[in-house]
Amino acid sequence: MKIVSYNVNGIRAALNKGFADWLKATDPDIIGLQEVKAIENQIDRSIFEDMGYEIYWYPAVKKGYSGTAILTKQKPKHVVYGIGIDAYDDEGRTIRADFEDFSFISAYFPSGTTGDIRQDFKYQFLDDIYGYTQDLIKKLPNLILSGDYNICHKPIDIHNPVSNKNSSGFLPEERAWMDKFTENGFTDSFRMFNTDPHHYTWWSYRAGARGKNLGWRIDYHMVTDSMQKRVKRSIILPEAKHSDHCPIMIEI
Repeated sequence: MKIVSYNVNGIRAALNKGFADWLKATDPDIIGLQEVKAIENQIDRSIFEDMGYEIYWYPAVKKGYSGTAILTKQKPKHVVYGIGIDAYDDEGRTIRADFEDFSFISAYFPSGTTGDIRQDFKYQFLDDIYGYTQDLIKKLPNLILSGDYNICHKPIDIHNPVSNKNSSGFLPEERAWMDKFTENGFTDSFRMFNTDPHHYTWWSYRAGARGKNLGWRIDYHMVTDSMQKRVKRSIILPEAKHSDHCPIMIEI
């Protein structure tokens, strides 16, 4: 089974850049989307339904902002929208699909780049999502939590760790949270297979960053301990260019 996560930075913009053709060619069984920036009636559902996907859409209350979705060829037993905290659920931050023998979450963690208020909001989200997932894995031990975490975990995950040491997304507090998260039930699946530098999932639109591969690795497939042995491959797909992010894929 192939599972993709992709921050599309606007599903309508991504579709205009050939996302549908790419999806058809890549043919994942499940794809989690982040930053869909659209309500469901603003897209042509048949684009995805004709490929065999069930569509589960969780937009933000604010139009043109945030939002997550799951497209799946395998019908879930149960779908859960949000984590029960309005501040995040109003922004469509998480959607979960429970299948027969595992669960999958598409998550869009807040960014703190716009200032202190949103950085504090991000820290609160990190505390709350940690507690939520710690409780969840007691009930659903086979969990994949995928998406845009908006955090580079280690210096190897960012093109210039020294100059970015005070940048949101690479702050000591954020990285310490990632340490805690990956020491308490979750594993960064990409690093199970690849310990090399210069692998990124997001590039600024400024200064030709993508062409120079001056990027950040902020998108992850995090798997619980009981899912680790089922992971066959975890890769980044930088050739897909429908967004300032690129997709990531895991095979189980």
